[in-house]
Amino acid sequence: MPPLTILISGTNRGLGKGLLQRYLARPDHIVIAANRDPKSSQSQALKDLPKGPGSRLIMVKVDATVESDASEAVEDLVAQGINSLDVVVANAGVSLCHPKVSDLRMADVMAHFVPNVMGVLKTIRDQPPFPNAAYGPTKTYVHWLTKRMNAEEEITAFVADPGFVATELGNRAANLLGFERAPVDIADACDGIVALIDRATKEIHGGKFMGYQGIELPW
Repeated sequence: MPPLTILISGTNRGLGKGLLQRYLARPDHIVIAANRDPKSSQSQALKDLPKGPGSRLIMVKVDATVESDASEAVEDLVAQGINSLDVVVANAGVSLCHPKVSDLRMADVMAHFVPNVMGVLKTIRDQPPFPNAAYGPTKTYVHWLTKRMNAEEEITAFVADPGFVATELGNRAANLLGFERAPVDIADACDGIVALIDRATKEIHGGKFMGYQGIELPW
């Protein structure tokens, strides 16, 4: 059986790194880490993660703000013998500020829209309320984009909600709400998402908004 090839963006920390660790530890997996700076110390440290028998790690540079990065990454992968992907996890994103709508600047919108929305599009194409007016709308667009991809392409595309996860971004948002940390551990979120991907089918999951616990969420 040929190895499973999976590409994950934003793997230097948090959910992306947790997912990378889990897939890399499985046997016969080719795991592609797509990061903004593969030469950084954080990226280089990924090479030391435990690998399952027959599994290997490939790192490519993909910065959503650089138009040519995705196509150049594809060329790099083809040169290494990677001609297709079995699974794509478009995880990379930012949450730089948390303004109210009344305080929102267009610069804030674009700073989030480019990596959070265009990052997903480029990755696929080339293969209680709190102040959140810059980050939140980008995820709404990603949901619509995913539903269209599932309808138009012969792939199983769905949105996976990891929950309110205790990543750096999640804990910053939790602090704004007066909490010490976000309630969902990274390990629990990653285990749930991996299990969700393992059993995903177009008929059951395609175009839907799925929680990391495997339950379809209302949208």
